Amino acid sequence: MTSPHQPPPARPPVPSAPPAPLRPLTVSLLAFPKEVPALRHAVREYLGGPCADVQLCVSEMLSNVIRHLGEGTPVTVTVRVSGDGDGRTWVEVTDPDPRALPVLRQAAGDDESGRGIALLDGLALCWGVRQGAASKTVWCVLAGG
Repeated sequence: MTSPHQPPPARPPVPSAPPAPLRPLTVSLLAFPKEVPALRHAVREYLGGPCADVQLCVSEMLSNVIRHLGEGTPVTVTVRVSGDGDGRTWVEVTDPDPRALPVLRQAAGDDESGRGIALLDGLALCWGVRQGAASKTVWCVLAGG
């Protein structure tokens, strides 16, 4: 029994609902070198803080489009965070050439290029390519932080 001067017993806290997944970040752009740092910044803002692995993968994927398809190629970049609470991040870069596929190769020590897909392969839990009739999407999944 409680007296009128004592506060009622504390109730257990109500469990909060799990956070809603972030809406995907989707950016359509023309692939020029100046877009790489702007895209890294947009990804950091979207994820709300440091995300070096995601930023590196986005940079490498966009740089591959510039290098292999040429400056000015239209691309769509999508970044989304898993809604199941594991924090995994999906990155997708879609371009209009279904034939130019990324290749995982071993760059020699003095090669000035050829490490982008190896970096992606080392950082990502998995990665791959979806080919369409008039486009392809290079994608990767990164572990939650």
